[in-house]
Amino acid sequence: MTGPLRRIRALPLRSRLALLVATAVAVAVAAVAAACWFVTRAQLEHQLNTTLRSSNVDDRYLTSLYAYCRGTTPVPPRPYSGLTVQLIDAQGTVCLAPDSSELPVSRADLAVVNHERLNALHSATDADGVKMRVYTEAVKGPTDLAVSIARPLSEIDKPLSTLAWVLLVVSGIGVIGAGAAGLWVARSGLRPVDELTEAVEHVARTEDLTVRIPVEGEDEIARLSRSFNSMTASLASSRDRQAQLIADAGHELRTPLTSLRTNVELLARSDETGRAIPPDDRKALMTSVKAQMTELASLIGDLQELARPDAAHPGPLQVVALHEIARTALARARLRGPELTVTAELAPWYVRAEPAALERAVVNVLDNAVKFSPPGGTVDVVLHRGELTVRDHGPGIPAEELPHVFERFWRSPSARQLPGSGLGLSIVARTVQQAGGAIDLRPAPGGGTEAVIQLPGAPTPPPDPPRG
Repeated sequence: MTGPLRRIRALPLRSRLALLVATAVAVAVAAVAAACWFVTRAQLEHQLNTTLRSSNVDDRYLTSLYAYCRGTTPVPPRPYSGLTVQLIDAQGTVCLAPDSSELPVSRADLAVVNHERLNALHSATDADGVKMRVYTEAVKGPTDLAVSIARPLSEIDKPLSTLAWVLLVVSGIGVIGAGAAGLWVARSGLRPVDELTEAVEHVARTEDLTVRIPVEGEDEIARLSRSFNSMTASLASSRDRQAQLIADAGHELRTPLTSLRTNVELLARSDETGRAIPPDDRKALMTSVKAQMTELASLIGDLQELARPDAAHPGPLQVVALHEIARTALARARLRGPELTVTAELAPWYVRAEPAALERAVVNVLDNAVKFSPPGGTVDVVLHRGELTVRDHGPGIPAEELPHVFERFWRSPSARQLPGSGLGLSIVARTVQQAGGAIDLRPAPGGGTEAVIQLPGAPTPPPDPPRG
């Protein structure tokens, strides 16, 4: 049994479906045909039995037959057409009508002769080997005789044989038609699967993610096609964003690397030629090198942070003091914008988050405020009941650009000349969402931009869990 099943599994899906349909139809047709044949046979047998019971043989015919068998009259009685008639006495002696073939006497027939039963109905084979249906009943009168009336079973066997052939032919045609219909239905139904297979093979061969499958209907195949189209669209979008990341990273890396290379070459040429660079110029060069190294480190950090998949689990969550993290980030922001005035009102607030990621997110928000603030401007930072607000007095963000500020790789046209890769806010949004919070950027009253981070927490740290 394992071998045929293995061979069936090796067939193409459409062939298996056609085979299953043909098999199911064959079983159903066979069951119906068999039921039809048996019901017809039962009806024909019942009709033959009824005909035998209603075949009343004339008493005068039986009297003349009995006289003929005893030899009292030389003239045989005229036979009944289509019937075999014979008389049976108590000893089982048979008196056979002319032109009839003798039937064997059964116990049931003798029981009728001896008045032990009213009649008997059974099948028998006559002396010529013909199968007969026999009905025996007692002869009216004082004599102990019974008469057996028989008709050939061929009267029902021939129609049944003809019916069997008709059912066999019709069933064969039905099964063949069902197989053809099943193959056609399988081909039609699996056409979207073939298209999907061709599309997948095309994508695997050419890496062309623009392929889309036409979607028709609302069935499972349509859902599969929509899922494939959504998957290829997501993959195409991911690849485009990766390409954009590479382009942005290359652009951002080129400027500090070029400047760094120039400064290093100046220092190397000074050492090679023996011409010392003036102390002030050398100090400025070293300061520039350090700034460029810092910018490169920041950009690489952004790229590393962004390379972490969204579905990855964040680091272990800890209870951290958001106000302390904000105070540390403010110190770094003041160093990066010494000409700016940074005000802070930080009320205690404790949250559950990854400390390093949360600190980086707050630093990124403050860096943006410092970067876009005008010289001598003010940056206002307020933390109140879990809402951290960072407000600058810069040019602000146009309303049509606000929906895109948290998208990866997106940079405002007005900020393309400023340092940065357009990755900071997307990292901030992901970190805040992983901590169960929300972030929003909106125009500030009077000009500038206001960044609002909301994180669930409490103004006091939770008690330490009891030690077991």
